Amino acid sequence: MSQTADRVDAENAARPDAPTTHPEFDRLVRTMWRLRQPDGCPWDREQTHRSITKNMVEEAYEAVEAIGADDAEHLVEELGDVLEQVVLHAQIAADEGAFTIDDVVHGLNEKLVRRHPHVFGEHAAAGGGGEVQDIWDEVKAAERAAAGEKDERPRGLLESVPRSLPALMQCQKISKRAAKAGFEWQDEAGVWAKVAEERAELEREALGSPERAAEFGDLLFALVNVARWEGIDAEEALAGANRKFRSRWARMEALAAEAGLDLEELDTDAMNELWDRAKAEEMPRP
Repeated sequence: MSQTADRVDAENAARPDAPTTHPEFDRLVRTMWRLRQPDGCPWDREQTHRSITKNMVEEAYEAVEAIGADDAEHLVEELGDVLEQVVLHAQIAADEGAFTIDDVVHGLNEKLVRRHPHVFGEHAAAGGGGEVQDIWDEVKAAERAAAGEKDERPRGLLESVPRSLPALMQCQKISKRAAKAGFEWQDEAGVWAKVAEERAELEREALGSPERAAEFGDLLFALVNVARWEGIDAEEALAGANRKFRSRWARMEALAAEAGLDLEELDTDAMNELWDRAKAEEMPRP
């Protein structure tokens, strides 16, 4: 651990009510180690980083769902499942001689200290979330520059944005990076003009063609830039729309069942009537 991290930890530990030991974490690490032993669990022994890649994504999304539902009990379980993935990946690496869970925790702690100079360093205290974001951007830019020097090659602006992120989230991140580099519209009207331009290009392509699909992607990209300009998280906005649609559809099914009807056998007009009723029930009463 660096001298800075040692100093920070000593200062943190001296604070009243500072966390101390975490025996349950050590117990978890030992349990995972045992599962990977020759006489452990055949399934756990067979896993590789690649074989359980999708598990990490699925568990993270399930934790997010528990957060959205304000379900603390479920969140405890789902965070445990996320942690299981972290510890399992670390044990796989340890068995291969690559790194250990201590390396993971050490690297994370160093990064947290390094990226919070307004808390642990000489940097002036941040006055708000916007200033914190500026500080993070400065620190991360310095990290990228240092990594480029170490690798003896410059890193591209967008290389640190994971390609495995959900498309909307990735789009918002890379467009934000490009905007910070100066590749930006002068005002929001320009972004909406781009949306109109992309829609026109979409409509010129043949239905079902690869070109039309590509233009639809460009249209979505332009709309995500509208979200960025208005301070909207595009991923969360679409997730909210999905939740709203699920809720209304479930209410439509309930209304149809109350009337002794099968929703899927109704015509469009009847479905729209049920949709409007479900939507009206969401409106606050005066």
